[in-house]
Amino acid sequence: MTLDVLPRHGETAGAVERPGDELAVQPLLHVDEDRIYNPVSDRGLEPGDPDFALLSRLAAGEIVASDLAAPDRERLLAGAWLLPPEVDPGRQYLLKYVSLEAHTVCNQACYFCPVSVDPRQDYFMPTETYERIVGELAAWRDTIEAVFMISYNEPTLDKRFVDQVRTIKQAGLPPAVLTNGSGLTPDRVDRIVEMGGLRFLSINLSTADRERYRATRGGDHLKAVLRNLEHAKHLPVAENMDIVVLGTGDDTHRQDFAELSDLFAGSRFNVKSFEVMDRAGYLQIGASVAEDGRTLCGCDNMGPRPIQHLHITPRGKCVLCCEDYDENYVVGDLEQQSVEEVLTGPAMALMRRWVYGIDEAPADFICNRCIFSRRR
Repeated sequence: MTLDVLPRHGETAGAVERPGDELAVQPLLHVDEDRIYNPVSDRGLEPGDPDFALLSRLAAGEIVASDLAAPDRERLLAGAWLLPPEVDPGRQYLLKYVSLEAHTVCNQACYFCPVSVDPRQDYFMPTETYERIVGELAAWRDTIEAVFMISYNEPTLDKRFVDQVRTIKQAGLPPAVLTNGSGLTPDRVDRIVEMGGLRFLSINLSTADRERYRATRGGDHLKAVLRNLEHAKHLPVAENMDIVVLGTGDDTHRQDFAELSDLFAGSRFNVKSFEVMDRAGYLQIGASVAEDGRTLCGCDNMGPRPIQHLHITPRGKCVLCCEDYDENYVVGDLEQQSVEEVLTGPAMALMRRWVYGIDEAPADFICNRCIFSRRR
């Protein structure tokens, strides 16, 4: 699927079909038994809220908007829980997270990452392009919670890494670094602390056993990683500092988590355990989804994509999701378009309509293979 195809299909996207001027329930809602969440307004309702019961009945089709008392209808409309007929839900978004990958290079080949089976050709985004994109993103500084300097690369391998952190901070945006820690040297840590630190720092560290580290990650970097983290562990490198222990949920994984938890006890790092997943069917490992014929109705991957996320590759392409390693779902090109044009364009609108089941997605659509997809 390529950029030149998507706008042609997206041109058919329109408002949700309904009779006359009837209001509809916002089709982008995440409706669960214990919570209703609106990703466009970033607001949630719980059972104790009177509007929770109303929206639950509306979402279940037990009542329609015209059945509501005028004050209730107006309140739900003002809160964006209801959608006017002239509004296309595919054009709605709330930009909270950006993945801005400045290069394609990684120094590891972790078994839980597509890089291990299909490494990409080395490419570095030109500095002027990086700075221009960050400058455009500054328009959303009031809603963006993190600019992640990674997708499938190792951000610290870029000689410009600290300068890139500075560029993001100078734009009034919150930088976030996910790294294997091999290049997070004491000098770089100190310079980042002097700038005021990051919003998020997450270290991908699967084990403290050197032989297993080398065997499962394709690189003998553990000694350097532990040295770097020893320097950083008591410093305010970020508001939130995590060490993520990935594994398959077996006894070895649990042991690794326990050892690393002990090793960093009393530091600023929060050690967390996560099980690997198959990257929407790309890898033959970890958690996977069983196709059950149900309809897509959203995404739970750290905020719904593509409503709250923008993923930018080193060549300026914007893709649907971080799981789209092969860039099959390109929704924009920042060498030809602005950030605003991508977010409001027909390609992104179509993806939103597919992800939320407003329009039926193709059977081979990536979200049909992803464990984070919501279904009804």
